[in-house]
Amino acid sequence: MAEQPTLRTGHLVVANLDLGFQTLLILLFHAVLAPATALHALLYKRDPRAAFGWIAVCVLAPVAGPVIYLFFGLNRARGKAQRLGLGDLQFGYERGRTIERIHPLPPTIRDEYQSLARIGQALSRHALVDDNRVEPLINGEAAYPAMLDAIERAESHILLTTYILDNDRTGLAFREALAAAAARDVDVRVMIDGIGEWYSIPRASRALKRHGIRVARFLPPRLLPPSLSINMRNHHKILVVDDQVGFTGGMNISDRHLVDDRDNRNCTTDVHFRLKGPVVLQLRQEFLRIWEFSTGTTDEPSRGRPDASGELACRTVTDGPDEDLDRLNMLLSAAIAEARQTVRIMTPYFLPSRELIGAIQAAAVRGVKVQIVLPEVNNLPYIHWATRNMLWEVLMRGVKVHYQPAPFNHAKLFVIDGYYSLIGSTNWDPRSLRLNFELQVEVYGDEFAAGLIDYIDRATHSGREVTLEEVDGRNPLVRFRDALCWLFSPYL
Repeated sequence: MAEQPTLRTGHLVVANLDLGFQTLLILLFHAVLAPATALHALLYKRDPRAAFGWIAVCVLAPVAGPVIYLFFGLNRARGKAQRLGLGDLQFGYERGRTIERIHPLPPTIRDEYQSLARIGQALSRHALVDDNRVEPLINGEAAYPAMLDAIERAESHILLTTYILDNDRTGLAFREALAAAAARDVDVRVMIDGIGEWYSIPRASRALKRHGIRVARFLPPRLLPPSLSINMRNHHKILVVDDQVGFTGGMNISDRHLVDDRDNRNCTTDVHFRLKGPVVLQLRQEFLRIWEFSTGTTDEPSRGRPDASGELACRTVTDGPDEDLDRLNMLLSAAIAEARQTVRIMTPYFLPSRELIGAIQAAAVRGVKVQIVLPEVNNLPYIHWATRNMLWEVLMRGVKVHYQPAPFNHAKLFVIDGYYSLIGSTNWDPRSLRLNFELQVEVYGDEFAAGLIDYIDRATHSGREVTLEEVDGRNPLVRFRDALCWLFSPYL
């Protein structure tokens, strides 16, 4: 007869006690951490919707909620900026004085744009400077040769910051050019975003360091010591060479922007810009500001004197989760409010804040022709779906929305009344306007704006108009998917 198994009640009791003790520890840990993180969200989140969402996450998700908040909800960038003294560079109406008292507006600014120019003065640490030239460079075929030529001609210093430096043919060409410049004793500094560099393996920062190039990574993720700022990214695209020429815009360094390559499966069109004149010194200052933020070092390369190169008035404006928070959101809203005739917006991602939606609607109802141009094929489909869920808000007010056909267009352009333009790295979405460090350049001038308008109009004519009937006619399953993506849009 087989032996019957016996119950070892003692072991079961011990196991149950261990399990109960572990559960108690978890509950105690949550009981301490959840109120602390929820209180932090209540006190420091500016948007009540964001505060409410984070409080719910912290309280309702045991342990995981507070941990997620520690990684993604805390804003360490502002505290670090203040410790480094970067906040002291800020000046504007909130500091009781305006930059205009130090640097009057250039006389070339038309009278009807004086008000907008003063708003920009209050929101930027930089003056509006005359005598600049800005040249659009369409796609990598135009941008990369111009940038590489400038690097090869460098004699004093090269300052480069990018979100992505891919490990492909284009990335290799830039690494070789930078290494050659360093070999001839040019001061070469490269800043790469700590998250963006992981878009390509092996990482470019390691290869650059092997060539003796000074490389900094912006808030890189770390386990030891733990880095809890992985949700904040440096989205700047800056190249400054000898303070004589600068480049900025929305283009990363990657083969994907080589549109003429028929084998390019990730083909992405974009517009970058070559700048000459005093505004280049502002790009230099912004590079060095983020360099100091990331490295803690304050040494600067020798300062050049850019030549007066054109007739455009320009100013650099930055935005980020530090002292610059919400500045671009305010500037865009103010510019739309100042528009008298036309507002043209081209962006790859369109999930604007409630303030921007209100400004767009108000402009449309007062008779301003507002045009929004978006890609019909998006590299991030869930953002495209979320956008479709809110398009009715602008379509119902008479705003014209156009989809441009493939390939995906990554350009970020903004033109008011055929005179005022904004170019740079900012998308119209919560990540760009709330979490990323972004950089834009204001440009005042008819001919430059006309070139951007021509580019936008050609994209419009090659695409199709989106109607309110189309948006309202989506089937229920598609509407549900789009609404669900929209619900999470602040976190996309």
